[in-house]
Amino acid sequence: MSAAAGPSGRKSSRDGKYFIARIASMSTKPVIGAHVSIKGGYAQAAKSAWKAGAGCFQYFPKNPRSLQLKQADIRDAGECAGFCREHGLVSIAHTPYPTNMAVSDTGPGPGRSVMTASLRNDLDIAEACGSVGIVVHFGHFQNIMPLQGYQNIIQCMNETLESWHGSAKLLIENQAGNGGFEGTTLEELIKVRELSKYPEKIGFCFDTCHAFASGLWNPERSDELLEKGIMLGYWDHLAAVHLNDSKYPFGNKKDRHARIGKGLIGQKGLKDLLLSEPFCGKPWVLETEKGEDGTHQDEMDTVRSWFE
Repeated sequence: MSAAAGPSGRKSSRDGKYFIARIASMSTKPVIGAHVSIKGGYAQAAKSAWKAGAGCFQYFPKNPRSLQLKQADIRDAGECAGFCREHGLVSIAHTPYPTNMAVSDTGPGPGRSVMTASLRNDLDIAEACGSVGIVVHFGHFQNIMPLQGYQNIIQCMNETLESWHGSAKLLIENQAGNGGFEGTTLEELIKVRELSKYPEKIGFCFDTCHAFASGLWNPERSDELLEKGIMLGYWDHLAAVHLNDSKYPFGNKKDRHARIGKGLIGQKGLKDLLLSEPFCGKPWVLETEKGEDGTHQDEMDTVRSWFE
């Protein structure tokens, strides 16, 4: 497929088919970084990311294995926000692992009220840190009927966002399919946002490994994914990217990240997708293992070499 673009330089339609413009100027610099620890505080996390040469970073706003609410140090969070503004650094928060928007208040374990309280807590912290938003997995249905699961997700988002007036958004992440089919298609992601009461407060985080694992994205036919995203309006609300290779084959439903170019997606597949217009200027966060030097420097250098 050619890199035809309309007058806006974004996209055009030819005989009913959509076309994506590739980044024309290789002088464009990627906004790339990695997930960092907040062990030393939010401001220290930002400084560590900047020292490593990153243009963005991701962090857990609280204990990643607990939904217990956290009283954040507002001064520390404010310092983080100020440092990021000063250095043009983009930050993204990621909700704790136990977060599941598909639960109800009638089942076993933490219910919706616990989820919404935790999500609001994460939003508060992300806002104080000046972050783009909070990444949250679509949700797992487990023993819930699919229709009820989708309804629960929409209700959870509504209750979380009904009194939220900050700029930080809820960023729904596509899933790998290891826990079930849910959250593996662009149609689902678009529809739950569309059916929510507050779509303007919701965006998307695209995970390359998850998309490959679920069968959503075949690197040999990236244009199919790009075109579908245009038709559905998905790319219009893309706010962040998780840039990960995969340790398992296409469609294997296994969420195991590999270092860039060291997995089964491969450097060419990742490059072909990420150099398309919808991804331009978005923060690309590495969630891979650190290199032998204890950093992601070599991976960031690899990605930057795509623009040379």
